[in-house]
Amino acid sequence: MDKRRARAALVIATSIHLLHDGLSSFLYVLFPIWQLEFTLSFTTIGFLRACYSGALALFQIPAGVLAERWGEARVLAAGTALTALGFLVLGLVGGVVTLLVVLVAAGLGSGTQHPLGASLVSRAYEGGPQRFALGTFNFSGDLGKMLFPTCATFAFAWVGWRTATQGVGLLTAASAVAALAGLGWLSRTPEPPGKTRPTPEDVDSGWGIRDHRGFQVLTGIHGIDDGSRTVFLTFLPFLLLDKGADMELTGLAFGLLLGGGAAGKFLCGLLAERLGVIRTVILTEAATAGGTLLLLALPLYPALILLPVLGVMLNGTSSVLYGTVPDFVIPERRSRAYGLFYTIGIGCGASFPPLFGLLSDWTSVPIAFAVLAGIVALTIPLAAILRGSLREKR
Repeated sequence: MDKRRARAALVIATSIHLLHDGLSSFLYVLFPIWQLEFTLSFTTIGFLRACYSGALALFQIPAGVLAERWGEARVLAAGTALTALGFLVLGLVGGVVTLLVVLVAAGLGSGTQHPLGASLVSRAYEGGPQRFALGTFNFSGDLGKMLFPTCATFAFAWVGWRTATQGVGLLTAASAVAALAGLGWLSRTPEPPGKTRPTPEDVDSGWGIRDHRGFQVLTGIHGIDDGSRTVFLTFLPFLLLDKGADMELTGLAFGLLLGGGAAGKFLCGLLAERLGVIRTVILTEAATAGGTLLLLALPLYPALILLPVLGVMLNGTSSVLYGTVPDFVIPERRSRAYGLFYTIGIGCGASFPPLFGLLSDWTSVPIAFAVLAGIVALTIPLAAILRGSLREKR
């Protein structure tokens, strides 16, 4: 591992991740404004968000495939430039149809950053603290999710939402140019000797997966983890309202949970380097399941105290899982494999909430949370199955 190249790749990938995830959360602040300005229903707002997220999810696999032909630097910069164009145009829109088209375009552009950024970091830290680096990469996304909406509220009051949105678009365009220049420099810097070449059988396998069973189990854990986290975030306000919280306390609860989650992305990547993948996954998932049940039993204020700790475990597992993908995939196919991995996770994140919404309507929100804890616990035997396939990096 060349430490200079590795640090440069990590800085570029984390910066782009912070930007794109921040832009995704930036939209949450825009939706109430658009509702008033364009007279939108809640259904329309939900559809707009689904179009952005759907475009982002669907383009991740094609982005990985394109990167193998044109290079990660060009595809990542082009995607960031497309997202920049989308936000520049968002500041000019005058109706819902234009909003829909522009959000789809911006979502397609953002679909490049997860698989290509993760692939860049994992390759840069080959033979080094790979999971810790990917934990840092994921932490930057959560930082962007917290930073952009906070700054947006001040910017809207100062210059208005249209100018602020176009300003974000200009920042994104500048970032695309900087990423292309930085990654271009990395590609011209000689790589350290001794890198293994793929066997012909590996290259011909399409996805480059060395152990299909292990990759499938890992992806299954990721799907449950991502879907359960989305359900938790979606229905937590209703659980807290049942405990007697008002809207202000609910907002505070999200701040506590997301703050713990951001720390979890960083800390659990480091923990996996010390304890190993299997032990860390079992620890975090068992703590998430148990913490969810404890949350049901606690009154309001003790529940608020629990949320930061629960956030660490709820969000932290993902860093460990992302960092384990390279153990099953040859380096030349990581962009493609990460695209598949992220797409399945985001797909589960989109499909779980409606199912748990139906369960909540039929029974109650607390019962739905109890079922959620049981589903999270399913990842523990899956992690035990994964042990046989995984080559732990001691």
